[in-house]
Amino acid sequence: MPAKSRWVYLVTAPDQLTAEMWSELLRSEGLPVMVRSGDTASYLGVSFVPCRLLVREDRQEDARRVLAERLSPDSVDEGGSESP
Repeated sequence: MPAKSRWVYLVTAPDQLTAEMWSELLRSEGLPVMVRSGDTASYLGVSFVPCRLLVREDRQEDARRVLAERLSPDSVDEGGSESP
């Protein structure tokens, strides 16, 4: 049985709504993704603080490529947050 790939950091979205949109984009390309809120506080179930997207380690490069191809170059800063 092959070893399971661990979940690794991909990018930080500015808020949960953006994170969910990016995660759906990745899922539509067949990439498993998890959204992790940076805080437990939310309003009506939606967090307005930055959220991290996690992907399987063996699919990280594929996920980076999808975001780079499908989002504008200015919208994602892979260093940790959305660019202003």
